Amino acid sequence: MPATPPMPNVTFQEPAQPAEGAVLLLTGEGPELSAMGKALDEALGGQLTRAAKAAEFEGKPGKSLEVLAPGNGDIARVFLLGVGEIEAEDENAWIKLGGEIAGAGLPGEGDLTVLAELGADSVTPEQAAAIGAGIRLRSYGFEKYKTKKNGKKPAKKKARSVKILVGDSKVAKKAYARSNAIVSGVTLARDLVNEPANALGPEEFAAEAQKLEELGVTVTVLDEAAMKKEGMNALLAVGQGSGRPSRLVTMEWKGVKKKSAPVCFIGKGVVFDTGGISIKPAAGMEDMKGDMGGAAAVIGAMKALATRKAKANVVGIMGLVENMPDGLAQRPGDIVTAMSGQTIEVINTDAEGRLVLADALTYAQKMFKPAAIVDLATLTGAIIVALGHQNAGVFSNEDAFAAKIVEAGKKTGDLAWHMPLSSEYDKLIDSRFADMKNTGGRWAGAVTAAQFLHRFVENGTTWAHMDVAGTAFSSPANELNQGWASGYGVRLLDRLVADHYEG
Repeated sequence: MPATPPMPNVTFQEPAQPAEGAVLLLTGEGPELSAMGKALDEALGGQLTRAAKAAEFEGKPGKSLEVLAPGNGDIARVFLLGVGEIEAEDENAWIKLGGEIAGAGLPGEGDLTVLAELGADSVTPEQAAAIGAGIRLRSYGFEKYKTKKNGKKPAKKKARSVKILVGDSKVAKKAYARSNAIVSGVTLARDLVNEPANALGPEEFAAEAQKLEELGVTVTVLDEAAMKKEGMNALLAVGQGSGRPSRLVTMEWKGVKKKSAPVCFIGKGVVFDTGGISIKPAAGMEDMKGDMGGAAAVIGAMKALATRKAKANVVGIMGLVENMPDGLAQRPGDIVTAMSGQTIEVINTDAEGRLVLADALTYAQKMFKPAAIVDLATLTGAIIVALGHQNAGVFSNEDAFAAKIVEAGKKTGDLAWHMPLSSEYDKLIDSRFADMKNTGGRWAGAVTAAQFLHRFVENGTTWAHMDVAGTAFSSPANELNQGWASGYGVRLLDRLVADHYEG
C-alpha cells in the first residue's frame, strides 16, 4: 500500500556549479552565503544578493526566499533558507533541517538541487544523509483514495528528484541507506494508520507483516483456533463481537548468529474501536481507525531494523482485533481468564487494548524469554490529558530502562515522558469478583492501565509500556510530518536497539 503522491528520490553528488532546474541554498543570518552560494550568486550577476535586499530577507532560521528565473540561464528558481545553529552530532536536528528544505523547496514542479554548505562550513556526509531522510519524511502524503483534487482528476505523478551536492558523496550514500531504511519503516507505519478500517482488518494487517519475510524476517500468524489453544481468552474476547477474525502476529529478526535473548516489541492492533457495548460517542469515532498505532509502530520498526540489517535479535508481536458491539460482543461484568491464568472482570468494554496486550505479554514471555519488553498502545485518553500530543507516556518496572527510552525519544524527536507506577495505584484495579478489573475509574486512568499490564509481567522481566494515544495520530504538524498519522515510535525503537542491543 504505497504512500501517495510518490516521495522524492534523493541522490548525492560531488559539489559542482548547478546549471538548471531549482536550487536551494542554506544561509546564515545576514544572509551569509556559503562558498557555493557566493559562486552561484556571482554566476547569476548578483541577483540573489539583490533579491534578498529587496525582500528584506535576513536569513533568520526557518525563513525562506524564492527567487524566480534569476539570470539568463536555465536555472528556474533559487530558494534561500535561513538556518540557525545546529549541533554537529544532533542527527535529528539535521533530519528536521531536511524537512524544512522540503517545505521550502519542493512545492511546485521539477527537480531540486541542494547545496549542502552552511555558511563557511561544509556539511558532512552523515549530516547530508540525515537531511535526505528529513526531505523524504516531510514529503510523505496519503492521497490514495482521492479521485479528484480541486475538482479535477489528478495526473499520475512520477517521483521528484532531489540532488544533494556534498563532498564524499559515496560516504553520504552509504549513510543514507541506513537513514532511508528507517524512513521506510516510518512510512509503513503512517500508511497503516491512515488506512480506513474497511480496507485494513486483522487479516489484512497480518498479510502486511508477512511481506517482511522478503527482508529475512520470520513471520508467524496465529488464527483464533491457535489462540484459543494457547488460552488467549482476554484477546479473543475483544474481537468476539466482530465478523472479522482476530490474529496474533510474531515477527522475528535474527541479526546475530549467537543465541541471545531478544528485545521484544509488542503493539496493540485494534484496527477499529467502537468501544464495544460501552460504545463511544459518535463525534470523532472515525479516528478510531488509528487505534492500531502501537502495532503500526512495531511493524514499522521491524521493517526498519530488517532493511538496515541491524545486528541484534528482535521480536515484534502484534495483537490484531476489531472491537465491535454485535450480539456476541463481550458485556460489562463479564469475567475472562487470560493466558496467564489470571481472571479479569470487564468493567468497560472500551478498555479493550489492555486485554489484547495482557495475552500478548504472556505469550512473548513464554515463547521468547526476552531480555526486555516494550509495549506500545494507543491506550488511554487520560495520557492526552496529562501530556497532550507532544509526549508519549512511559511506564516501567525499571527506572533505568525508562530512562533509555526517554533518551532515545530525545535523540529522534519521538518524545516521551516517564510516568509513575506504585502499589497505591495498583489497588484501584482490584476486583470483588475476579483477580482484577480492566479499569480503575476516572482518576489516573493512564497509570491504572499501566498497572494492569504490569500484572502480566513475570519473573522480573525488564518491561516498559508506552501510551502513544496522543502521538500516533492527530499530533501537531511539524517539520517532518504534515499529515494525520505520524509514524511515532519507529525511530525511537530503532534508536533504542542501536544504542543498547546491537553488537
